[in-house]
Amino acid sequence: MKVLVINPGSTSTKLAIYNDSQQIWKHGIYHQPEELKDFQNINEQYQYRRDCITKALQGVCDLKELDGIIGRGGLLKPMPGGVYRVTERIKEDLKNAKMQHASNLAGLLADELGSIAGCPAFIADPVVTDEMWEIARPTGMTEIERISIFHALNSRAVSRNYAKEIGKRYEDLNIIVAHLGGGITVSAHQHGRVVDVNDGLNGEGPFSPERAGTIPAAQLAELCFSGKYTLAEIKKKLIGQGGLMAHLGTTNTQLILE
Repeated sequence: MKVLVINPGSTSTKLAIYNDSQQIWKHGIYHQPEELKDFQNINEQYQYRRDCITKALQGVCDLKELDGIIGRGGLLKPMPGGVYRVTERIKEDLKNAKMQHASNLAGLLADELGSIAGCPAFIADPVVTDEMWEIARPTGMTEIERISIFHALNSRAVSRNYAKEIGKRYEDLNIIVAHLGGGITVSAHQHGRVVDVNDGLNGEGPFSPERAGTIPAAQLAELCFSGKYTLAEIKKKLIGQGGLMAHLGTTNTQLILE
């Protein structure tokens, strides 16, 4: 089967084509800040990202040759990991997601391109994959419960690659996986299920290139009520303008190391 893979990120859209399990083409589209600055939200980027994808595919692949298109899963309602066919309900949930993230575009892009190609569209291991132990959910405040939002797609992929390298099945292993990107999530995998993980989008865990990570709670509460910032500004400090960006003005670790 010939399959197109779409992985939208905050500053890039990565593409690949596979014949069965063999990768025959890959391409990264990097979106400069000036190209994205006029978009008020993720949904407004849809047409722009679609045009970037179709341009990248010109001369590489005729959509009619494809047997399927699969995209990164977005911020849907909590669900077990796996592969899901894109449905009308999934599309509505992606369009109306409460949290903004480029992964919300993947299923929508896959569905439109799939309709042109005449093939089914899917999403895989969405960031809302939720297989947490119930004992991992409570916090020290009854009003707040821990939730599962993490880099499920990559965490599962590297886990399966590792299992293959050592001649075992992923479902037979107990492993800990760290994803290091714009956000950082560290997940505990027990026999193929992710039973505990920090919420790297909403503030748990280490600070990262663009996220503040876990902050001393009392000091954060004081900052929130200081009158200096709006709720939106505080959230931006936690996600997007936190971490290395807050300290050094860049998320480019190569530039920092130089």
